[in-house]
Amino acid sequence: QVQLVESGGGLVQPGGSLRLSCAASGIFFNDYQMGWYRQAPGKQRELVAFITSSSFTNYAGSVKGRFTISRDNTENTVYLRMNTLKPDDTAVYYCNAKLTTMQKVIDYWGRGTQVTVSS
Repeated sequence: QVQLVESGGGLVQPGGSLRLSCAASGIFFNDYQMGWYRQAPGKQRELVAFITSSSFTNYAGSVKGRFTISRDNTENTVYLRMNTLKPDDTAVYYCNAKLTTMQKVIDYWGRGTQVTVSS
């Protein structure tokens, strides 16, 4: 059974920092592209950042320079370090594991962790 379990969310003041973690089980973690998405109230889910199996990274323009995604293949965990947080970063953050084969794309999702940036 595949599980992606996020942790590390919470309430933080503007300008503050948080580190999200996503622990994966039930998949061969090394093969998967791992990503973080977020969904704010009334908005569509959007990509925040992803890291490929070879550790290539990509970021949404709104977080570039403030957020850092990383992975630890020995711990089957992906992280999102978030610095200089803004109220617009408030959202539920979801972990994603994606494997693309010639036949199909396999997607798994976590249940999400709430991040609230407010004074």
